Amino acid sequence: MNKASELRGKDVQSLNKELDELQQKHFKLKMQHGSGQLNNTDQLRKVRKAIARARTVLNETKRASS
Repeated sequence: MNKASELRGKDVQSLNKELDELQQKHFKLKMQHGSGQLNNTDQLRKVRKAIARARTVLNETKRASS
C-alpha cells in the first residue's frame, strides 16, 4: 500500500486510477470474505485504509488547486 507522501507526488489522474484499482480490490476481497475464501481478513482493513488515504490526498490536491 502506498504511503500518503508517495501519493502526494502523483497527479489527479493517477490518483483517480489508484483509487479505482483499490476499490476493485476491496470489492473482490469482500466477495471472497462473504464466500468464506478469504483467510487473511486483515487485507480488508488495509485496503480500506489505503482507499481513505487516497481519497484524502485527492481532496487535498483538489482544494489546493481551487
